[in-house]
Amino acid sequence: MALWDKLGSRGNVDDRRAMGPVGAIGGGLGLTGIVIAVLFSYLSGGDVTDVLTQLPALQVQEQTAYNAADFEGTDSYEVFASTVLGSNNDMWAKVFAANNSTYSPPTLVLFRGSTQTGCGLADSSVGPFYCPLDEKIYLDETFFEELQSRFGAQGGDVAEAYVISHEVGHHVQNLTGILDQRQSNEDSIRTELQADCYAGLWAYSIKDLGVFEQNEIIEAIDAAAAVGDDRIQKSVNGRVNPETWTHGSSEQRVQWFNRGYETGTVTNCDTFNS
Repeated sequence: MALWDKLGSRGNVDDRRAMGPVGAIGGGLGLTGIVIAVLFSYLSGGDVTDVLTQLPALQVQEQTAYNAADFEGTDSYEVFASTVLGSNNDMWAKVFAANNSTYSPPTLVLFRGSTQTGCGLADSSVGPFYCPLDEKIYLDETFFEELQSRFGAQGGDVAEAYVISHEVGHHVQNLTGILDQRQSNEDSIRTELQADCYAGLWAYSIKDLGVFEQNEIIEAIDAAAAVGDDRIQKSVNGRVNPETWTHGSSEQRVQWFNRGYETGTVTNCDTFNS
């Protein structure tokens, strides 16, 4: 298990798990809509500076270890999620600051069953997703059990950290105007693969802190492969149809995560011009 207490920052977590379900979306999106499940027609166009495209040689800085032994808080999963979110926020704040921009961190909402979001009612069948209308990430941690039992993922805390980091990547895309460019399935795939690359950047930024062993990064790579469109379609329907893909193949998702993890350079995550 990774040593998350080596990361000092905490992100904003809204823990709604004790509230219970508040309703359900009829005909849930299921895992074919995993990771980001938002109707982008709701998005209003904005004149937002795309800070990433203006950073041609920016290298993600590796973060500094935190030596405190304990964290405040009593719920271990909330502490874990807050810590992963906080370390992502630290990285992106530096990226934005390098371009004289200010990073606005998202809120991570933990829920069980269903919850109200800025994008409507969401239930656990939707999977983890980012809602750009309220700039919040929504996560029912029981999703990871299904990822293991139904899609054969190894699981583990590093895999869960990858999912959170991927969703933070969508928040960055929202702040920089990239989500507004999403028009087709091909754009959707490029958006998802870029978020995978951003998750790899996060892993790069902490890789020398002793948070996880090098072999534990396989958990994240395995999770990326498990949510490939081809693997999900084959598991659900027994066949693969690339024309309906929205997130990319398992191979593509692993490739782009590794690209971020191995290079640590934001511009190497430009899936729209690769």
